[in-house]
Amino acid sequence: MKFNLQANDPKSKARAGTITTAHGEIKTPIFMPVGTAGTVKAVHQKELKEDIKAQIILGNTYHLYLRPGLDILEPAGGLHKFMGWDKPILTDSGGYQVYSLSKVRKIKEEGVTFRSHIDGSKHLFTPEYAMDIQRTIGADIIMAFDECTPYPCDYKYAANSINMTHRWLKRCCHRVDTTPPKYGYEQTLFPIVQGSVYKDLRIKSAEFIASMERDGNAIGGLSVGEPAEEMYAMTEVVCDILPYDKPRYLMGVGTPINILENIALGVDMFDCVMPTRNARNGMLFTRNGIINITNKKWANDFSPIDSESDLLADQVYSKAYLRHLMHSKEILGAQIATLHNLHFYLWLVGQAREKIITGEFYEWKNKMVSILGTKL
Repeated sequence: MKFNLQANDPKSKARAGTITTAHGEIKTPIFMPVGTAGTVKAVHQKELKEDIKAQIILGNTYHLYLRPGLDILEPAGGLHKFMGWDKPILTDSGGYQVYSLSKVRKIKEEGVTFRSHIDGSKHLFTPEYAMDIQRTIGADIIMAFDECTPYPCDYKYAANSINMTHRWLKRCCHRVDTTPPKYGYEQTLFPIVQGSVYKDLRIKSAEFIASMERDGNAIGGLSVGEPAEEMYAMTEVVCDILPYDKPRYLMGVGTPINILENIALGVDMFDCVMPTRNARNGMLFTRNGIINITNKKWANDFSPIDSESDLLADQVYSKAYLRHLMHSKEILGAQIATLHNLHFYLWLVGQAREKIITGEFYEWKNKMVSILGTKL
């Protein structure tokens, strides 16, 4: 994997670059649609590529490990071939899902024992096994196995947690460095900075992660319920420490405003279920603000979903029609809304990239942030 920085915004820490992987180029800053179980919910791979213009998608190690399972994915030739996607894939390590299973998991030095949410079967994820699973899934970028701390989190717990995450990281690095990639292409490991909302712990973790000298780095444990100001403060501290010449990935973030503010702090990569999950509930993100398409005010609005968008679905279907589909619980409603939101997110980071290159990002970002949270 290679990362080339191409431009820096003169009034913020925003930057534009290109990540090159075996499955193609990724122009940063970038948003990665979440394909939890080998599918970005409600959209075809052709739509992902041609309409949404996704450059990389995210797969989930925990879910793919449980279903369809490695005994299906390996003979299929990995997730790319299994799902018919020929662009880059990033997999998370399963750490976040294990964190969210707090009632059915136990964390020890060896790893994490948990019970499947599907059938209650017992499993053990060690750092080594998490690397092996991601190798078998076949992602271009694989994530270190870490513990994602909750919010709020006791300082002592957070301190002990990052120490264990760092010990686990050494084991992840050793496993990746001493085992060959599968399917004939390189797989790149990103470590994850933790430390909850404690500045000294974030500094300690970021310094340790930077010292591991991997080809990219991630920031985890944010967007778990803390105020946005805390998220931005921790991101800024960490971005100032992580290597300038390597991509920075802020995990699980977030709203359009969150994304723009974190781009301004030096983040290059994002993922979040928000555009897809909210779409299925009728919330549309637009360049003029937020639309709840289920509201009665749209019942007789026969204007296009988004007349400024170049997405065919936004131009062909009206707000009234989409509202009708959502109220009728027609599957097409969820499909159109999901297409719209993901297209908007990719448009937004594409615009951010253009503005960074032309040196206009900071003013444009401030203008957009004042608009994007407006409820229409």
